[in-house]
Amino acid sequence: MAANVEIYTWSTCPYCIRAKALLNRKGIEFAEHCIDGDEVAREKMAQRANGKFSVPQIFINNQHIGGCDDIHALDAKGGLDPLLQEAG
Repeated sequence: MAANVEIYTWSTCPYCIRAKALLNRKGIEFAEHCIDGDEVAREKMAQRANGKFSVPQIFINNQHIGGCDDIHALDAKGGLDPLLQEAG
């Protein structure tokens, strides 16, 4: 069973697009929460993301991974694939 991956985005955010592209290249299905202009949804995201309001914010199996740079750094050091293979 694949991991449960969620990503909070804005539709025109280049960092969001880059993070989604990484997941797509890996063939990972993810739930996207596009929060364009929705301050209530952004507040909920920030509560889950330890107060971070920037997008994207990425969660794997309800574990906060961080943003675009964080997921790429995790992938570069070989830590992303094991997380993506864990069942949620």
